[in-house]
Amino acid sequence: MTTIPAARDVRTTPEGILWAPSERWVRGRTGEITVVDSTNPVLVWEPGVPVPLYAFPRGDVREDLLRPAKNPRTGTHTGSRIFYDIELDGVLLENAAWTFPVDDLAGHIAFEWFRRAGRGLEHWYEEEDEIFIHPRDPYKRVDAIPSSRHVRIEIDGTLVADTHRPVLLFETGLPIRYYMPREDVRLELFQPSDLSTGCPYKGTATYWAWRGDGDEPADLVWSYPEPLPAVAPVKDLLAFYNEAVDITVDGERLDRPVTPFTSKRPGRA
Repeated sequence: MTTIPAARDVRTTPEGILWAPSERWVRGRTGEITVVDSTNPVLVWEPGVPVPLYAFPRGDVREDLLRPAKNPRTGTHTGSRIFYDIELDGVLLENAAWTFPVDDLAGHIAFEWFRRAGRGLEHWYEEEDEIFIHPRDPYKRVDAIPSSRHVRIEIDGTLVADTHRPVLLFETGLPIRYYMPREDVRLELFQPSDLSTGCPYKGTATYWAWRGDGDEPADLVWSYPEPLPAVAPVKDLLAFYNEAVDITVDGERLDRPVTPFTSKRPGRA
């Protein structure tokens, strides 16, 4: 379900796409080649997609690098009208750009971000700040606040963490995440994972998997060794997926929430 931003400048198309003009200076590039450079991007929220993407006026795009897609994708990006491959130094980035079949976005081109889709442009910048995975949603907040609540974490009845000094991370659209000092977590019950994920709000996370029995999802626990400045208080702390463990806060057992992480292997926290 798409999160609907509550702002006067957000428009809705008959196809269910939400979009809003952005005043940020945005560039996308691979290697030393800048493919798009715009101070007039628009943010686009597709139906059923919880995070936004950017689309850009054609005049801000290096259209000389675009080629009609050899094998255009189907069933993606809200009935995309035209897909493009991007040719950079003889390398073809397939289906890396497309247009939307909606009047409001006529004359705009959207792009895949490599770190989100595994294809597309490698580096993206808002002003001089490099952004990873997808654009930051201006209608979303992420706050990391130290607390003295008593938080206990159990997995299949086994106490795995107990702290009176958590950092609570409040992120629009997600349950509270309880970040805990390592010395308050029985980390010997977990094993390091090779999973690493990026978040445009928090940084790059590393993960641990449960060593015990049961059908718990892999990569239940994560940490941000070098978080972005906005969430600096969570540095090196550990958090658990509320969707897969039992959390008790000040003596009250929390219900397990239903989120995009409930029914699939966790991929981003």
